[in-house]
Amino acid sequence: MSMSVDGLISGMDTTALISGLIQAEAAPQTALKSRMSDAEKAASAYRTVNTTFLAVTAAAEAALKAESWVPAKATSSASSVAVSATSGAPTGALSFTVDQLAAAHGMVRHDAAWTADTSAFSASATTLTIKGLDGSTRGTPLDISATTSLKDVAATINAGDYGVTASVIQIDAGKFSLQLTSKKTGAANEFTLEGGGTFDVTTQAQNAKLTIGTTNKYSVSSDTNTFAAVLPGATITVSKLETDQVTVGVASDPNAVAGKVSTLIDAVNSALSTTRSYTSSAKGSTAALKGDYAVTSLAGRLLDAVSGAIGADGSPARIGIELTRDGKITFDKAKFVAALEADPTLAKRMVAGTPASTGPDGVVGGGDDVAAVTGLAGRLLDVSKAASNSTTGTLVAMADGQDSQVKDIKARIEAWDLRLAKRKETLTRQFTAMETALSGLKSQSTWLAGQINSLPSYR
Repeated sequence: MSMSVDGLISGMDTTALISGLIQAEAAPQTALKSRMSDAEKAASAYRTVNTTFLAVTAAAEAALKAESWVPAKATSSASSVAVSATSGAPTGALSFTVDQLAAAHGMVRHDAAWTADTSAFSASATTLTIKGLDGSTRGTPLDISATTSLKDVAATINAGDYGVTASVIQIDAGKFSLQLTSKKTGAANEFTLEGGGTFDVTTQAQNAKLTIGTTNKYSVSSDTNTFAAVLPGATITVSKLETDQVTVGVASDPNAVAGKVSTLIDAVNSALSTTRSYTSSAKGSTAALKGDYAVTSLAGRLLDAVSGAIGADGSPARIGIELTRDGKITFDKAKFVAALEADPTLAKRMVAGTPASTGPDGVVGGGDDVAAVTGLAGRLLDVSKAASNSTTGTLVAMADGQDSQVKDIKARIEAWDLRLAKRKETLTRQFTAMETALSGLKSQSTWLAGQINSLPSYR
């Protein structure tokens, strides 16, 4: 028999023997590790499914907002005129010419003595005062000494509350100028200068101006190139002069409403697909939530929310929303848009629902009160919130429950680590003692054999 390094006397591979014994005793810990892995996968799966239900919540809330049902689409006949409209903006159109663009006031001083930005601003002390269009002084007048450099004057202006920006400009080799420009456009932001030399106007401050109409024309102006109150609910921004008539308009946008509903249906289909994937009970399935009834029932509730009649209006199929045989939801955008254009109140009722009302008599409890009817988006929102609410959601609670299991199992695994380490230490000590005892016996055996061999022979 070959001798083991560990068992020089016994001939046994004590390291392998101890390892085998520890492995056998570690079976409960191995099972715990497997359980912890399963719990971690389940927690992750619950959160993945929950993400899709959160998407349903967001899409349903968007579909329920009042402004989602009065979207406005803005158009412009000229690329140089941009227009945007807020939800709920009334429909309308406007034609105009762009006669003037807003400009910031600009002034410049040239001085032959300025050969560098470090040149003295003035040969002698002076005061530069910046005034507004109304003659009021802006900020504190600048007291400039004979040694103050051109760039220092510019820096002082830029650091102060003067409403202008100062720039030192090199206009040629050894030639510098000081440019002052109003920080804001518009005629009201014109400024004047007193002292500090002669400044010339480079750009005259002015407002942007539109002339509206072709007969009985009138003009509107703005201190910027943006007009926010010309067409109700719309903002118009101009970028160049237009002598030809430009027409801007605001119209209803049924496609935007359809987009909101389409997003909701897509979110529901994603939630259904993810749920089925993680709970599949098909033969050979290794799904993390295989056969989990609590999760599969959520998918069933989503389908019920879509399939059921909505009050007296009937099936959502009337507006292009139907279930397929394989448990998916289809959205016929063209049919929805057609329904929205034909009867916008019907389409809105079926998706957003109908609030409770007091009936014709206007008295609460008068006998003719009309109960609220929850629409498609409201039903789906109820299901998704019940699943994904951060404090009461079932998916959140199940994921947190798995986290708690993981934490508990991890503590038990760590306790087993200590137990097995102690057991290994004990076995190592026992086998070491056995080898020591065997070594002593072998020494005695060798001595006895020597003694016997030394006895005289009587043959």
